[in-house]
Amino acid sequence: MCSSKSVIPAAFVSFKTRWGAAVCAQTQQTRNPTLWLTDWAPEPRDVYWDNLAIPFVSLTIRRLIIFVAYFFLTFFFMIPIAIVQSLANIEGIEKALPFLKPIIEVKVIKSFIQGFLPGIALKIFLIFLPDILMLMSKFEGFISRAALGRRSATRYYIFQFINVFLGSIITGTAFQHLDNFMHQSANDIPKAIGISIPMKATFFITYIMVDGWAGVAGEILRLKPLIVYHLKNFFLVKTENDREEAMDPGAIGFNTGEPQIQLYFLLGLVYAVVAPFLLPFIIVFFALAFVVYLHQVLNVYNQEYESAAAFWPDVHGRIITALIVSQLLLMGLLSKKEAAQSTSSLITLPILTIWFHRFCKGRYEPALVRYPLQEAMMKDTLERAREPNLNLKSFLQIAYIHPVFKEVEVSESDPASEESDQEPVLIPTKRQSRMNTPLPSKHSGSMTSLG
Repeated sequence: MCSSKSVIPAAFVSFKTRWGAAVCAQTQQTRNPTLWLTDWAPEPRDVYWDNLAIPFVSLTIRRLIIFVAYFFLTFFFMIPIAIVQSLANIEGIEKALPFLKPIIEVKVIKSFIQGFLPGIALKIFLIFLPDILMLMSKFEGFISRAALGRRSATRYYIFQFINVFLGSIITGTAFQHLDNFMHQSANDIPKAIGISIPMKATFFITYIMVDGWAGVAGEILRLKPLIVYHLKNFFLVKTENDREEAMDPGAIGFNTGEPQIQLYFLLGLVYAVVAPFLLPFIIVFFALAFVVYLHQVLNVYNQEYESAAAFWPDVHGRIITALIVSQLLLMGLLSKKEAAQSTSSLITLPILTIWFHRFCKGRYEPALVRYPLQEAMMKDTLERAREPNLNLKSFLQIAYIHPVFKEVEVSESDPASEESDQEPVLIPTKRQSRMNTPLPSKHSGSMTSLG
């Protein structure tokens, strides 16, 4: 790996057996743990090639820089949100722009400002956030698209929890609420938030309608991809390959859709006891989202990679976090209502929830992050018995090829494809030709390790 002839200090190593790949990928190879790092290689479609050559020390520095940048982005973003939320009501607008008072008093405009303006203003501030978080994850140096998506989704959820959920509750109408919150003792924070939660139910209803219901409707219409396709078709498309690339719908955005669903799940748990009239709006969102995204996944989007359920530990952790937050805020609300006996009896809920999370983490998470040697040996034995002449060498030689070289191969094979165009045309189905053919993941038989 340290040879001067190597292009980059990284390589994909293939093994004849799953057992050998598992031992190499899950053990430390040298005394110096930074000298030779081994891990399971992502499947070929999942590799993010731009980050393969980043040194170990540089990775540590990059992640420190991104941690500091994300901290400031998260907490300082609350300031413009607080300003917008304070102005996105009738009193704030009349105070800042008194000459608009006659217009604001019109019944239709007044209803719009009271109902939808705060949610729309918050949504506008969050438009470019997913792209920023994805760029931050790429700068950190992750080598797989699945890892990039998981890190971006985690940061997006934390950002929404702090700024959308807590930020909207604390700084809902003016900076006075934030000032009072910062001057309270730590023991009074759950009480203060618990009191503010019922008062913000109307805002979250409008936010669910603006962000959730409208987002599902926009997913069905797909106006942005339609406009982009026609622009590309008019200015850039010259060949059939260009047209197919312009029509490519891409993959579903796990880094944005999953945190959004988790936020609504949190709102449902928090308001189930405090303000149950918010639950029908959340149930309608989940029902619409299930129908729409089921159709989109089956008939529209392409599967860009296979992550072997790598998202599930993060999803489970956020569900447990939502349960604990709802329990603590309920305790704060009941303590303010002078229900001391009920509050003391609820203390066991977060304790049992944390214990359940630790049990699930120890029992089920290893199956998602490690490959048992017993399972590897069993599959190797069965494979030798059933397919003694199986040879994966030809497949592995071309599996991990940089996309640049694949494009060269495609361009060289264009004459052959032109001849194949003369064959009878097949009847088109709902899904057109996929640009990425699914390949097996590490848990379905891949025997490749990244060294």
